[in-house]
Amino acid sequence: MKRIFLTLALLANITLMVAFVMGWQVGDPATLNGRDPDVNDRIGTHLLVGLGALTSATMVHALLLTYFMGTGRWIEETSQAYRLSSEWYRQNQRTKYGILPGILGSFLMLVVTGSLGAVADPATVLSLERTLGINDSTLHFAAAVCTWIVNLIVNMTQYLAITKNSAIVEGVLAEVRRIRIEKGLPVD
Repeated sequence: MKRIFLTLALLANITLMVAFVMGWQVGDPATLNGRDPDVNDRIGTHLLVGLGALTSATMVHALLLTYFMGTGRWIEETSQAYRLSSEWYRQNQRTKYGILPGILGSFLMLVVTGSLGAVADPATVLSLERTLGINDSTLHFAAAVCTWIVNLIVNMTQYLAITKNSAIVEGVLAEVRRIRIEKGLPVD
């Protein structure tokens, strides 16, 4: 799972960075009263790549949550079947619940950044500039930078959690192997 997660997280973060760079290169949306076809094309492309980046980053978090749910269930059932200590399951649960705030925070930041991007679109009538005193595109830019940094940090903590959970799974497997050998059962 570590290699799969690392590959997918890397691709999701690259996609986030590509969306960021494309947004940086949009140009001035007010050019020609918002009717510059080149700027509008870049905005449209940035929007689509940004939605793809949001989706890919969210899918990485969902995959990790699914992994922890599956291994947690397996550890619980295996512990019951082989009468193992419940400590294995408790460690797995602590690890799983330890990553949930990061997943939620990353997801919320991704959604907020996308929403601020919609507000920064010159074609929309909504603006936060009068309310917050900050230009809409500057607000979207700041949110994008923070979101990418937070997502990267959360992905690193998730990788460490996968490493810890892998050790828990290996411990359960070793204990099951020991019990099966003691009882003369096949271990293959």
